[in-house]
Amino acid sequence: MGTLKMWSKEVSMQLKEAIIRLKKLNKLIRQKEKNFRSGQINNLCSRTFTQYNGVTLLSLTKSLQESRTSCEMCGIWALFGSDECLSVQCTSAMKIAHRGPDAFRFENVNDFTNCCFGFHRLAIVDQLYGMQPLRIKKFPFLWLIYNGEIYNHRTLRKQFEFDYQTKVDGEILLHLYDRFGIQRMASLLDGVFAFTLLDTANRKVFLGRDTYGVRPLFKLLTNDGFLAVCSEAKGLTDITHAMATPANIVPFLPGHFEAFDLKQNGKVQSILMEQFHCCTKEPAHAICDTLERLPTRFDEETVKTNIRTLFENAVRKRLMAHRRIGCLLSGGLDSSLVAATLVKLAKEEKLQYPIQTFSIGSEDSPDIIAARKVAAHIGSEHHEVNFTAEEGIQALEEVIFHLETYDITTIRASVGMYLVSKYIREKTDSVVIFSGEGSDELTQGYIYFHKAPTPKAAAEESVRLMNELYLFDVLRADRTTAAHGLELRVPFLDHRFTAYYLSLPEEMRIPKHGVEKHLLRESFKGLNLIPDEILWRRKEAFSDGVMSVKKSWYTCLQEHLESMVNDEQMEKAHKTFPHNPPCTKEAYYFRQVFEKHFPGRAEWLSHYWMPHWISATDPSARTLSIYEPEKDQ
Repeated sequence: MGTLKMWSKEVSMQLKEAIIRLKKLNKLIRQKEKNFRSGQINNLCSRTFTQYNGVTLLSLTKSLQESRTSCEMCGIWALFGSDECLSVQCTSAMKIAHRGPDAFRFENVNDFTNCCFGFHRLAIVDQLYGMQPLRIKKFPFLWLIYNGEIYNHRTLRKQFEFDYQTKVDGEILLHLYDRFGIQRMASLLDGVFAFTLLDTANRKVFLGRDTYGVRPLFKLLTNDGFLAVCSEAKGLTDITHAMATPANIVPFLPGHFEAFDLKQNGKVQSILMEQFHCCTKEPAHAICDTLERLPTRFDEETVKTNIRTLFENAVRKRLMAHRRIGCLLSGGLDSSLVAATLVKLAKEEKLQYPIQTFSIGSEDSPDIIAARKVAAHIGSEHHEVNFTAEEGIQALEEVIFHLETYDITTIRASVGMYLVSKYIREKTDSVVIFSGEGSDELTQGYIYFHKAPTPKAAAEESVRLMNELYLFDVLRADRTTAAHGLELRVPFLDHRFTAYYLSLPEEMRIPKHGVEKHLLRESFKGLNLIPDEILWRRKEAFSDGVMSVKKSWYTCLQEHLESMVNDEQMEKAHKTFPHNPPCTKEAYYFRQVFEKHFPGRAEWLSHYWMPHWISATDPSARTLSIYEPEKDQ
């Protein structure tokens, strides 16, 4: 017992000495940051804070060697009212380190010792102020962490004559909140974002997420008011709390903000959950747009001109980056329009490098062949990534871990996107990646839309799909790119573009002459932007097009997984997995892998993605009776 007391006293002495040294180091770093503002130093050392018995400890982390834009993709994490030592809780934040490989920081909140912010940064120009939580001298009581890009931040700054302190796009949130409050702030943001805003003066915490959930956000809230938030659910699964009952981890609803009262002990109480934008209404920030007001007539030529104008504007505003821009190119209509418009605008903006495009598939896959034709037509620097079914199968577990879902079609489609993202990160210097997500949902591009009973039913289905993007295609696109430290940009999900398209008469938007997305195709007809054969290429699911027509990717998967699950397991599937029970061995295997990494979290997926209005037991378009391959296939 005496030995234990001596050991405890010795440790305590060492800890006190360490704290003294760290405080001196903290003072030195703050002086260096002050010198940085005066232009006296060129490098930033980010700070990592951990908590030990109410004392803030500082340690140095890696330097930022290349911070070259005012926006960034990152991972955010925050706790309010933690019952556990923050140094223990902070280890959970490292589970999302892949989202921000350039630097990281943990920082606790003054006077709220059980509240903490965590931030992983992918730097996409402002070396010091790019780190978060973002705080400025004008509003010392505001703390902000956010993930995303605000495309209209310069316009808003000019219109409202805000006095900026940094070059960071996210600073606009602080000024808008101070002047207009949280609702007006959120509604004026044109971009993709997930944020946590702390107002210590008014004891408030706010969460918010963009209209379609392009940037992810999850929250954990206990009955006694402990709040934890993170960019990915995996950063919350090991969070500990004092409640006897487990706390649910749920995705934060896109297009909403939530307000909480903050108590002195750091606990919170939700007081308001409100939607600030829905996809069918023109966003409030449209009045601040640099694009002139469009004609409101619904004659076909006016509509097609408006579609082209809004789409080009959507791509142009997303050029806001100083890291190299690239584009995923499957050879389908959507990615081809994005890539072609991107190359065109990059030349107009005089970017100092050629746009790189990337396709993936087996050597004879329809996607590889089509993408090659598009790349040659638009003059991009094209990269082809060949992969075999075996390589795809080997990547399955990693993919499911990053996705945090067991949805069948999401996993199938994610494997190719995960592998091409890995190639981009390892073999190229492109970091900002454009993609065509959102078009199928918006423009009624899925083959089953041919079976819609009425134009009204088709329009309602389109809105439903848009509202669920954060569970499926947007989730896939974010996780597979973020897993490799890339930043995704999706112009088809531009607020003004989607609101306009969904406002068009229902009859204009349905498939016509046996062709889905007819209106979108007609809008770009005769421009030679992409080859005609691609403009009129019918819908091919990404998870199908990466392999040959003779043998789809999903077929390869099913054949391999047939031996991984036995018949007895399938007979008990409803009992083993009562929520969303798997109906195939492929689905059973996906569920097994998911439960291995996220046991008891099946509710993260409310339902499987599946076609409507047609008898379907598999989400693949090639399994539908109405599917017809291209004639040259």
